[in-house]
Amino acid sequence: MKRKITTLVIIILCFLLQSTVLRRFSIGNICPNLLIIVTASFGFMRGTKSGMYVGIVCGLFIDLFWGGLLGFHMLLFVLVGYFNGSFQRLFFDDDIKLPIGLIAISELSYGIAVYFFSYMLQGDFAFGTHLFQVIVPELVYTILVTLVLYQIILHINKKLETEEQRSASKFV
Repeated sequence: MKRKITTLVIIILCFLLQSTVLRRFSIGNICPNLLIIVTASFGFMRGTKSGMYVGIVCGLFIDLFWGGLLGFHMLLFVLVGYFNGSFQRLFFDDDIKLPIGLIAISELSYGIAVYFFSYMLQGDFAFGTHLFQVIVPELVYTILVTLVLYQIILHINKKLETEEQRSASKFV
């Protein structure tokens, strides 16, 4: 129960940061995507189920507050959570290369999917412009923020796992 509440608090804090504070620090109207970082991190730290559940909540927040179509971002985030969760067996706490790579792939895929389904299907065929003015800058900004946010999420996850192991050993 403590893990679920902590995860929800992390999601809400990242959503609030992304929608308020980081908008003030946007570079060229580009902000980092904290919810992709959270979804991907919980995916490869805790597995596909956890990644998908976090993806549902993160996607729902985006759909309710920013999206025009309910369920679109939720589906994308569930796919991000599942994709990253499939790498749980390769995940090691001390190696940051895998998380950075997976978050970069997730952000790039998310950006391309949003362009394709939100812009291209409405007649905007300037993919190159969108790629270099929106997708790539957001990718770089997200990776830079990942270096800090991932360490915080990792620390919280380690602490929760330690508490869960301690409480489980009391019952054995």
